[in-house]
Amino acid sequence: MFSRKGKNIMSTTEPIRDKQKLLDFKNYYLNEKLNLRNYTIIILGLNTALRISDILNLTYDEVYLDSKVQEHITIREQKTGKENRILLNHETRTALARYRQELVRTEMYKEGNPFLFPSPKKAGAPISRSQAYRMITSAAETIGIDGHISCHSLRKTFGYHAWKQGSDPIVIMVIFNHSSLSITKRYLCIEQDDKDEVYRSIYQNAAA
Repeated sequence: MFSRKGKNIMSTTEPIRDKQKLLDFKNYYLNEKLNLRNYTIIILGLNTALRISDILNLTYDEVYLDSKVQEHITIREQKTGKENRILLNHETRTALARYRQELVRTEMYKEGNPFLFPSPKKAGAPISRSQAYRMITSAAETIGIDGHISCHSLRKTFGYHAWKQGSDPIVIMVIFNHSSLSITKRYLCIEQDDKDEVYRSIYQNAAA
């Protein structure tokens, strides 16, 4: 994605690094400004590393089976055309189960819109990427998160915190469906503070 000046927006998008601000952001549409649709989109993005286009194009039947949230979903990524099988963790399944109770009461669902996040304005379509962008940036700005936060920040935040928790970068690369580790390294958005932490902690657990 490019701006009018030709600058690659994806390269400037930042992950949410601060754990407290991440928690506040994650729960903004649950605790501060209740909107279960928006909350569920954010939870999906932070926990599955899916691109926003793939999240918005999820259908009800891809996520639910006999009214229950499936443990895994399988999608074909819009950007790469690759198939991706994703585990839905406890936080994600809980959010989706809560959201379903609201979704099935909507006119969009009753009228047969197949999408998980149906558009209230356009029949048979999901909400737009611009709608998702507005709700994500609104939450980030209200909380006071620094840096350029966009829809892609959800995916980058997954990668950053997976790496900080010790996940193998190769596994993160596979989850992202990247073609090379160099692409994944750019996604991790490693800063000087991250490098400093390694210098400080090296050999701390070594025997005296």
